[in-house]
Amino acid sequence: MNIIKRLEEDLNLDGKRIEAAIKLIDEGNTIPFIARYRKEVTGNMNDDELRRLFERLTYLRSLEERMNTVISSIEEQGKMTDELKNQIEKVKTLSELEDIYRPYKPKKKTRGSIAKEKGLEPLAKFILEENTSINLYEKAKEFICPDKGVNSIDDAINYAKDIIAEIISDDPEIRKLIKAEINEKGRISSKEVKTDEKNTYEMYKDYSESVKSIPPHRILALNRGENEKCLKITIDYNEDKIIGCILNKYSHKKSFFEIYESIVNDSFKRLIKPSVENEIRNELFERASEKSFEVFKKNLKSLLMYPPLKGKDILGFDPGFRTGCKYALIDKLGNPNMKVIGVSYITANSKEQIERSKAELVTLFKKHHIDYIALGNGTASRESEEVLSSIIKENNLNIKIYIVNESGASVYSASKLGEEEFKELPVEKRSAISLARRLMDPLSELVKIDPKSIGVGQYQHDLDQKKLGEVLSGVVEDCVNSVGVNLNTASVSLLKYVSGINKSIANSIYDYRLAHGEFKNRKELLNVPKLGEKAFTQCAGFLRIIDGNEPLDNTSVHPESYPIAKEIIKETKIDLLTDDEETLKLKLSLFNKDKFLNSHQVGMLTLNDIIGELLKPGRDIRDDVKIVELDNSVKKIEDLKVGMILTGTVRNIADFGAFIDINVHQDGLVHISEISSKYIKHPSEILSINDIVKVKVISVDVPKKRIGLSIKQAK
Repeated sequence: MNIIKRLEEDLNLDGKRIEAAIKLIDEGNTIPFIARYRKEVTGNMNDDELRRLFERLTYLRSLEERMNTVISSIEEQGKMTDELKNQIEKVKTLSELEDIYRPYKPKKKTRGSIAKEKGLEPLAKFILEENTSINLYEKAKEFICPDKGVNSIDDAINYAKDIIAEIISDDPEIRKLIKAEINEKGRISSKEVKTDEKNTYEMYKDYSESVKSIPPHRILALNRGENEKCLKITIDYNEDKIIGCILNKYSHKKSFFEIYESIVNDSFKRLIKPSVENEIRNELFERASEKSFEVFKKNLKSLLMYPPLKGKDILGFDPGFRTGCKYALIDKLGNPNMKVIGVSYITANSKEQIERSKAELVTLFKKHHIDYIALGNGTASRESEEVLSSIIKENNLNIKIYIVNESGASVYSASKLGEEEFKELPVEKRSAISLARRLMDPLSELVKIDPKSIGVGQYQHDLDQKKLGEVLSGVVEDCVNSVGVNLNTASVSLLKYVSGINKSIANSIYDYRLAHGEFKNRKELLNVPKLGEKAFTQCAGFLRIIDGNEPLDNTSVHPESYPIAKEIIKETKIDLLTDDEETLKLKLSLFNKDKFLNSHQVGMLTLNDIIGELLKPGRDIRDDVKIVELDNSVKKIEDLKVGMILTGTVRNIADFGAFIDINVHQDGLVHISEISSKYIKHPSEILSINDIVKVKVISVDVPKKRIGLSIKQAK
């Protein structure tokens, strides 16, 4: 197999770029490192292109390995032909390969293999050749052998039919024909067999849709309904047409037609139909999974790359009813003030208790400088927001409230990491700190949670959990490395996602920092146990040192490019420590790139990256944060009325629409048809996680807790 050529066709990329990227990957370089620091080598392939290349490369290498195994197996059987080998080498998928290999694959005990053991293969061959010069029943007499359990002519013929049924079921042409028919004209249908309490699968109780056009999210919904034994799924297509095609291929003459009719019906219903339909279902699931992975990736990236709120004092507020609302104050560096961690009962049933708690909060707010309250969006969120807003307004305080998605906060709080960070605090108070830190720097805090626990996708638990974990970890890795990491403040959770650093090296960096104090320069990393030259090359450019003794260490310029960067600094007379952005921009605008390129070993892409970093040393590629103004008058789903215009936050995006938090404890759904007046293929074309949108309430079902919203009607 020519893997490079296949990759060219699949990815629409130049072969030389592909070869260069594969070489770098095989040498042990990470995707973030290649994307950032080897642009000239790959022709500026970005993280997404490199990950697609890596995934496809892995698949094709697996396919090639399996192909070689199949060829060896058939050759050992002495059944290989030039035509067959050529057919194998042209396959594009593992499914195609397995269909070709099926007739030659060693089988477990089957009715056909039992018949062969009884010596009926020659009779099966006789029937297949339709030798009409000899009477079939006369021929079958030759195979009667009571010692082998063949007691009659009918026994012999039936055993031969079992062999032929398996031959037909293993025919790759037949299987290909059936799959094409199902994919083109088949329909996937469902019937309700059991109703769950929430009537989740109401729309699928008598449902049918074309296999060709069924969207991924409905495939996953049907699978879940079937797994929960609420739905029975079938694939409907013209079975008589298929049986007729098989008969046409195998029954050349009319002599054995009745026998063939019996064989083909048995082969189709007993062997082919369940097998092929299962393969079709698996292929549909794979396609749906891939689509879901893409949705997860986009949503997670939007969440992780949400702008940080730096240099602010933030009070994390985890709302609740029965056990009260937990709060915790963190300073501008994200460190909790252990003296300002407590419980407030502003959502209690007792009016006296509420007033007492309000007074305590007023004292707390006036004593401590608080810029923002990071309010969790879970139970009692709206009730808490109402009280907090009244406190702020009545006391003329300059505090803004920001609603923070709580997904995964409890997972972190109860985790080993949460316990290690705050041993002296109970689980619920750790979550308040986590909420505050999520607002201060979403990326730094959310890396402490398994990406699968953040809850930004569709039908998460129905997917291959290992693959989902790998996909989401890749997104986190790309985000962490594109932003960069402060070497002197980063947690182990954050460090382990840096290019070239695993958990063991991350722990070593953390331990070294505790023992020796802050890093003064990137070179000092080479003193860290377990971190060798190779790991240094991979990670150094992504680690920042803000107040070190080398200004370039606070940029994404790689140490290997320091000589080039210092030449530019010398030539332009810029000062990274004292020059403001306008001065840097003016000085660098006079720099002659072409002249510099002619006299130095550096490519234009790398040169542009270096200049970009010198323009804004220490910059964060994330934008300034947007503040959500809570102007909704509704507090619970019962307050909603059709026609209301509200402000909401996009919390999740799926194929079929977006879920919007309008602060009533139940997210509303904006169906894809209600997002834009223009046609869109996917909600992510217009919306991202944490976007603030105006929505119109178009339906409310209180018993089922379903809210229908529209963005296009709110404009």
